[in-house]
Amino acid sequence: MKSTGKKVAPAPYPIKGKQTTKTAVNPLIEKTPKNFGIGQDVQPKRDVSRFVKWPHYVKLQRQKKIIYQRLKVPPALNQFTHVLDKNTATQLFKLMHKYRPESKTEKRDRLRAAAAAKAEKKEVAKTDKPVVIKYGINHITALIEAKKAQLVVIADDVDPIELVLWLPALCRKMGVPYCIVKGKARLGTLVHQKTATALALTEVSAADKAELATLVSAVNANFTGKWEEVRRHWGGGVMGPKSNAKMAKRAALAAKEIAARQ
Repeated sequence: MKSTGKKVAPAPYPIKGKQTTKTAVNPLIEKTPKNFGIGQDVQPKRDVSRFVKWPHYVKLQRQKKIIYQRLKVPPALNQFTHVLDKNTATQLFKLMHKYRPESKTEKRDRLRAAAAAKAEKKEVAKTDKPVVIKYGINHITALIEAKKAQLVVIADDVDPIELVLWLPALCRKMGVPYCIVKGKARLGTLVHQKTATALALTEVSAADKAELATLVSAVNANFTGKWEEVRRHWGGGVMGPKSNAKMAKRAALAAKEIAARQ
């Protein structure tokens, strides 16, 4: 038998596996993996806030927030969600901080000093009536009705809201500039109280009149000027993810049925 002269292909080289570098293990340290099965190791820290039994007042305020999102909110209530922007609010609070009324301790010290001067038969210097912020809902109402208030500041989170619900309408009727700001507690700190529903500026010093005028023009543009738009705008009607998914599914089914008929 003649040879064809073709050489047989050599056997392929053995494929070497991936070389892994072994890290040196300390024989003195034993591996003790944790077992989180029932009755085994202590469970790791998890976020269980979803399963916490919250206090009643916390549940109520959370439910109230959700219900205001779900239900249709009339414009008179919905206007309290539109608050003064942060920059203007900062300028407003800076101005109002200059006209804080005296605290209880300051008043006590002033009266004691006056009494001591009177006891020593010294002449007590007469001072002008201080220019301060006015607070108290009845007092502010009287000031607005008398058109003495130059600027009224209302808190957005008063509870019950009916306490201040009518105040923007009264301000508009009497032509008094008003604004709604975040936080009754912020207003309260200005007048040494825990909270305050509303504050009013009746007058300011000559140095601050220009600043007050700019604030009033900004406030009028944001609130009184936009009232016609706000009075038509209802709030709420925002559904949750479950409800939205349900409605989307229902709409898809309806669209499918219409497509099948055609």
